Amino acid sequence: MSRAPIRVTRAIRIPDPIRVVRTRRSPDLGPRILFFTGGTALRETSQALVEYTHNSVHLVTPFDSGGSSAALRRHFDMPAVGDLRSRLMALADRSLHGYPEIYSLFAHRLPKTSSPDQLRAELDALANGVHPLIAKVSDPMRKIIRHHLQIFAKAAGGDFDLRGASVGNLILTAGYLDSRRHIDPIVFIYSKLVQVRGEVRLLINSNLQLRAQLEGGGHLIGQHLITGKETPPLTKPIAELSLVDPARGNAPVRPMIRDKIRAAIGACDLICYPVGSFYSSLIATLLPAGVGKAVSQTHCPKVFIPNTFHDPESIGMSLENQVRTLLRHLRADDPDTIAIGDVLDFVLLDPAIAYPGAANPERELAPLGVQVIRTPLTVPETGAIDPHLLCQALISLV
Repeated sequence: MSRAPIRVTRAIRIPDPIRVVRTRRSPDLGPRILFFTGGTALRETSQALVEYTHNSVHLVTPFDSGGSSAALRRHFDMPAVGDLRSRLMALADRSLHGYPEIYSLFAHRLPKTSSPDQLRAELDALANGVHPLIAKVSDPMRKIIRHHLQIFAKAAGGDFDLRGASVGNLILTAGYLDSRRHIDPIVFIYSKLVQVRGEVRLLINSNLQLRAQLEGGGHLIGQHLITGKETPPLTKPIAELSLVDPARGNAPVRPMIRDKIRAAIGACDLICYPVGSFYSSLIATLLPAGVGKAVSQTHCPKVFIPNTFHDPESIGMSLENQVRTLLRHLRADDPDTIAIGDVLDFVLLDPAIAYPGAANPERELAPLGVQVIRTPLTVPETGAIDPHLLCQALISLV
C-alpha cells in the first residue's frame, strides 16, 4: 500500500545550543550540508565546518580564467582546478601528521619574476624530491606527489609558462591528465591522503568560460574580467550570465550535470547558497542544466546568505534583486513547474548589517514567500562573516 508523504515542522532556535553541542561531539555523524560555491569567500567557514560535520558537500566552479589557472587551461584545454585545490585543503584534517608540510607545498607558488630556466629548475627540484618543501613531506605522500610532478613536467614540455604557478594546481593537473582527463580519481586520492572532512567536486568537467552580458550593451568573456580583482571593477551591472565554449567560437552552451552531482544534491540535509562573488562564484554554479531541477526535488531546507561586504559583481543590485536573480537561475530548468518554495526557503541576515537597497527585507521578500531569518553572523568590529556563527546557524536549520 502506497503512503502519501507528510511534512513535519518544528520550532527552532538559531543557534540551537543543543544541536551545536551534539554535532561538535560527533562531527563524523554531522549533517550533509551542500554549498554551491566557487571562490575563497567560504574558505575560513570551511575550516571551521570540520568541527561540526565531516559530511559537507562542496560543488565548486571550474571557470577561473585568471592568473596561473589561465595558463593551465590554455595549455591543457582543461577546467580550472584552483578552487578545487583550495577547498580540499580547507577541509583537510589539520591534526593529521604532516599536514603543515603538505599545506605549505600545495600553497606554494613559483616566483613570477624568475627566468624560465630558473622556474624549470625549481619544478625539477620538486619532482626529484630535493626541494626543501618536498623534502619535508613524509612517505608515502612524498612519492605520490613526486610522481605527479614528474608527470606534469613531462606533459608541460619546455614552453609552458610556470610564472606564479601553484604547485597544488600542478599536482591536480597531472592527476587529471594521468586519469584520462577525469578529475574525480585524483580528487579521491588526495582527499584520502590528507583526510578531507567532507566531499569536494567540480560542478562540471569541461573547459568552459563565463560570459557576462552588461546592461546597456557589451559583454565580457572570462571570470577574471568580472570579479574586479585582476582588472578594474565593473562600471555597468550584469544583465545576464551564461556559459560559452571557446572550442566552438564562444558559442553559448548549457551542459547537463553528471549523475554524481545530481545524486550529491539529492542526498543532502540542507542546501546553502553562501557568501561570495555573486555572479562568478554563486550564480555560476547554477548555470548547468539540471541543477535547479535537482534542487527542487530535494526535500530539505534551502538558505541564501547574502554578502555582508560590498561585492563589485553585484553593482546596482538590491537584496531583493539578488534574491530574484538567484531564483530565476534556480528555476531555469522548468520555470512553469519549479515553484519558489522548491528552491529557496530562507534568507539569513545579520541584524547589524545594512544590506543594499533593503529598508525592510521582511516586507520586500514577503511576496516571494521567502522567510527572512535574522541572527548574528558577523564579527562586530569588521562586519566580516564569523565562521563559527555561520556554521552554528546552518547546523541549527538542518
